[in-house]
Amino acid sequence: MAVKTAEARLEERWRDILAVHARTMCEIDRALHPYGLGASDFEVLDILAAESPGDGDHCRVQNLVGRVHLSQSALSRLIGRLEKDGLVERSVCAEDRRGVWVALTAKGRDLHSEVLPVQRAVLGRMLAERER
Repeated sequence: MAVKTAEARLEERWRDILAVHARTMCEIDRALHPYGLGASDFEVLDILAAESPGDGDHCRVQNLVGRVHLSQSALSRLIGRLEKDGLVERSVCAEDRRGVWVALTAKGRDLHSEVLPVQRAVLGRMLAERER
């Protein structure tokens, strides 16, 4: 049997990380489907809940771009769907008309609170499997 090179081990670790990510995202999608959400939808709601914990708090869309694994255009479309569903609302930044604020609505906060334990349970299960 050939000895693995450091490069081959590194590549194997990377592919393992990608596989865990893909399986976990699929499991989150399945678990959140009954709530009308996907993994990326939840990720945006979760970040907004953390970044803007109070009613009336908002986050700049540009601040979300580097934190979710979506292109800026895909993120914009996702926010548009969440807005259509009444989960978030967008507004233009008064200081910089190119900037857009996004905030959770009361409905969005309620849904996030409801599905948070579901998503965290999937994370716990999937990542615990990884540690075995």
